[in-house]
Amino acid sequence: MSERRAILSGSTFEEQIGYARAVVDGDRVHVSGTTGFDYATMTISDDVVEQAEQCLRNVGAALAEAGCTFADVVRVRYILPDRDDFEPCWPTLRRYFAEVRPAATMLMCGLSDPRMKIEIEVDARRSATM
Repeated sequence: MSERRAILSGSTFEEQIGYARAVVDGDRVHVSGTTGFDYATMTISDDVVEQAEQCLRNVGAALAEAGCTFADVVRVRYILPDRDDFEPCWPTLRRYFAEVRPAATMLMCGLSDPRMKIEIEVDARRSATM
């Protein structure tokens, strides 16, 4: 039977809604949609690029706890309420994913808090050496 483990970030949303930041299921790691909140202070920037940076710091922390890095990401989903906010984030996203080249999708839809301008979800596969 494969290992299944929940990873919590300390976000109040996880407790209020009832989900985990990430779930490790054997060699697969599923990171929930992650926004630009700084979970230590539960604050969020007004700037979409700063939010994207914080999203990726949050995702990176979950991946690290799962025994992964961004190099292990196989799929990424970008969710934004405003399509015009996506292109300004490209240089930030490229820094994390240009060498990895995961499958990617950008979706446009409303997010649960109007302050949120981007949400990022990833799936990764832990290497056999883990």
